[in-house]
Amino acid sequence: MDSSSHKFYPEHGFDSREHLETYFSNKPDMAFGDDTMKFPMECLHRAFNEGHIKGDLMIDISHGSLVPALYTASRFFKEILVLKCSEQCIMELSKWIDKRTGAFDWSHIFPSVKGTEGNSDQCQDSELLKMAITKIMKCNIDKENLTDPEVLPPADCVISGCMLDVISKDQDDYIINFRKFVKLLKPEGYLILFGALNTTYMMIGQDKVHVFKYDENFVKKVLADEGFIIDHCAVQKRTSVSDLTDYGAIIFILAHRE
Repeated sequence: MDSSSHKFYPEHGFDSREHLETYFSNKPDMAFGDDTMKFPMECLHRAFNEGHIKGDLMIDISHGSLVPALYTASRFFKEILVLKCSEQCIMELSKWIDKRTGAFDWSHIFPSVKGTEGNSDQCQDSELLKMAITKIMKCNIDKENLTDPEVLPPADCVISGCMLDVISKDQDDYIINFRKFVKLLKPEGYLILFGALNTTYMMIGQDKVHVFKYDENFVKKVLADEGFIIDHCAVQKRTSVSDLTDYGAIIFILAHRE
């Protein structure tokens, strides 16, 4: 299958539950845990516990219906707003927050939380995060204001996990989308990015979903050109063995405006 036949997330969407089961579950054959959960949570633990990143509001713009990266964040922000591109992702996340039947089981991520946060109580961590997420909103990446017509208050921190990867077709697209994301930040706010380097696709069920291919130098240049100073960058080379996706590494970047 060539890239022209890949599904494009903003136009075609994807099965959010299948995405979770494939890349974030606790199934014995789930190959991606160290890359998709353990590494990001360790990076966030180090970043937040340095004490600089905290405040009233964090905005999360990540693909899928993910929650692992927000566990540590919920200890440092009074409120978390979550933006999603699809109604299905909103429904999946809402199901977990509301404790509805059939919600995705995230209990397997707590060993990682305990390993980084010290004495961590599973119920307490879960409830703290659910209370911190005050709103889940539909966003439209075609709009200059992602939540048009509603205007959000500027955030102390914006976190984005791989969303730029799946909504950007090329370098120009990535830069345009990046500028929309950072408009949500306060002038002195922090930006946290996770991405999958040198990726062209990911399989979700029977669908081969487009992922924009870029390297570490490209994303660092985008941040520099847009006036950001990188406080920390970490790259973990791929540890999984699977043909479900072809990423070469996971990148974590913490940055602030110059």
